[in-house]
Amino acid sequence: MPSPSTSRCSRRIAIGAAGAALAGLVLAPAALAASPPAAADAAGATAVSLNQRKAPQPYVFSYPYNNHLSLGGGNFTVGGRVYMVVKLNSGATHSGKWVVARLGQHNPGGTFHVETNISASCPPAKNGYAQGYDASTNTWSPRLPVSICVRFD
Repeated sequence: MPSPSTSRCSRRIAIGAAGAALAGLVLAPAALAASPPAAADAAGATAVSLNQRKAPQPYVFSYPYNNHLSLGGGNFTVGGRVYMVVKLNSGATHSGKWVVARLGQHNPGGTFHVETNISASCPPAKNGYAQGYDASTNTWSPRLPVSICVRFD
């Protein structure tokens, strides 16, 4: 005869399995009665999924290159124009440039890389931000805090 703890464990497993099977029987008819998916187009995507699919949020990142602040981005429209801007927190534009997003190897969607004339050896205080604007979708990336060296003569 099995120990009492083993038989209780076996009963719990059997009751749990029976409950799961019962839930499946109750929910299955509703799932089977659901309408069929929309017809697929030539590319294999359904009209419903194309209308409901949200484009991923574009983003920017920074890195030092040639002792300058360099910026890159991903999830922009491939072949689309992107305005890359660096502003002080006061709103004053410090650098801006139009670029074309290309299909990248390491970043998703349309990507770009821009070298600015802003020195990369600034103190660690983030006194500005970088942001990318996808002209094809009228979408701004989130602001990326950056350090901008400002000369006081």
